Amino acid sequence: MKLYLSGSQTQRAAIAGLFVLLLPLLQPNLFGPLGRASPSMFSEWNAPKPRHLTLLHSALQRQTFNSRVDFGLPWPTKDGSRVPRLRKYHDRVAEKNACGLFGLVLPEKSQGYIQVFLDGGLNQQKMGICDAVAVAKIMNATLVIPHLEVNPVWQDSSSFTEIFDVDHFIDVLRDEISIVKELPSEFSWSTREYYATGIRATRIKTAPVHASANWYLENVVPVLQSYGIAAIAPFSHRLTFENLPANIQRLRCKVNFQALAFVPHIRALGDTLVNRLRSPSNKIQAVGTEYLLEGRDQIEKQKAGKFVVLHLRFDKDMAAHSACDFGGGKAERLALAKYRQVLWQGRVLNSQFTDEELRNQGRCPLTPEEIGLLLAALGFDNNTRLYLASHKVYGGEARISTLRKLFPLMEDKKSLASVEERAKVEGKASLLAAVDYYVSMQSNIFISASPGNMHNALVGHRAYMNLKTIRPNMALLGQLFLNKSMEWSEFQGAVIEGHKSRQGQIRLRKEKQSIYTYPAPNCMCQA
Repeated sequence: MKLYLSGSQTQRAAIAGLFVLLLPLLQPNLFGPLGRASPSMFSEWNAPKPRHLTLLHSALQRQTFNSRVDFGLPWPTKDGSRVPRLRKYHDRVAEKNACGLFGLVLPEKSQGYIQVFLDGGLNQQKMGICDAVAVAKIMNATLVIPHLEVNPVWQDSSSFTEIFDVDHFIDVLRDEISIVKELPSEFSWSTREYYATGIRATRIKTAPVHASANWYLENVVPVLQSYGIAAIAPFSHRLTFENLPANIQRLRCKVNFQALAFVPHIRALGDTLVNRLRSPSNKIQAVGTEYLLEGRDQIEKQKAGKFVVLHLRFDKDMAAHSACDFGGGKAERLALAKYRQVLWQGRVLNSQFTDEELRNQGRCPLTPEEIGLLLAALGFDNNTRLYLASHKVYGGEARISTLRKLFPLMEDKKSLASVEERAKVEGKASLLAAVDYYVSMQSNIFISASPGNMHNALVGHRAYMNLKTIRPNMALLGQLFLNKSMEWSEFQGAVIEGHKSRQGQIRLRKEKQSIYTYPAPNCMCQA
């Protein structure tokens, strides 16, 4: 039987079809919430599925009561010797001469005011703040509390004073440099808007990446002497790690590890989350602001107080920039390629390599499934209290469900705190990241699924505090996950062997490496 449509019916059908196709373009916000929570119905329809079923099946069958994980201090160095006794340079002021780490001179007279405008996410901005203090010290200038730019990805307009305790910051650095919260009235014209509307003699925009101390003395000090103020933008990664006076290097450490404290309400929320994570319960259920503890058992009593933080940076930005294949099929590959083109106009180095080449080089971030398999292979069982430090997971719950099956006691900010408790940070990416950072510094073990600024910042901070951090061997894991026929015993053996020297051992900073990731020996001394 044939169906025949009249001309008017055909026209109406065509118009309706065109409307459906154009609707996402005409009303993009209509589909925004769906796109953020899960794959977009128009570009990434195929929900992600587990890619390593053989390994996953074995991991889910692993013994619950046979955890081999040591939740103690970092393990010995690569050669098997004990971790050397390293002391933070501020720990024993009475013994300061033993390390020769003090003797910084208070500036007698300021050359003028230094402004910096910092882009990037929270941890990139933290490093910029540390560098700004060091540059102000080098030039004997007064630092204006740094301006934090709105990141195009995170879209958070939070200011320095909304994230960091500004009075604590100024007080800790009082004997190092002069800091002001705002410019005096005669310089009130020096604003971000002023520099955005034309070429200004007081703006320094040619600072090279990893500029030397001499560069600032030769190029910025004359501006300070002429105008009394200099604004440096851009400023991310604009100070070298080499050939600096020891006191400047140590000042960077002091800023990073002592002066930059989060505002009280972030610390309070972080403490609340940590206390609930340390509770010896199987699950915490929220009822308003009241919490009921259920399912206590002997195993949880033994593990009470111990938890692991997993930093899972697997948002669309990260997935697209990596140019890796994450198993979502052609729809996902096309969606990420389009996103990559929009954000970076195709200027992504990884896009010239195949997925296999990228994985062999360790350039692909671990998916929630893969980081779960890594943790299981390292001996973390399904009674492990796991805190998920994450912003938005690309693929939504469909992508993260496998990790939840492996670690049913996994928690995050939303599962641990009520809407009322999260009100001050909700919808603000930098504040949410600050909460995750704070909780990460209280955990027994920290692990990140991919390299990046938060990973680097926490690796360095936890090394400074002698806390245990697992650094995934990305190249090894990339190669292992390419082998679809590998059995669990072989996978687990390779993982354990490949991570013996990656579980918190002190690593001394090498030339050109960041002092914020490798604080030894510059921030420490032999006891």
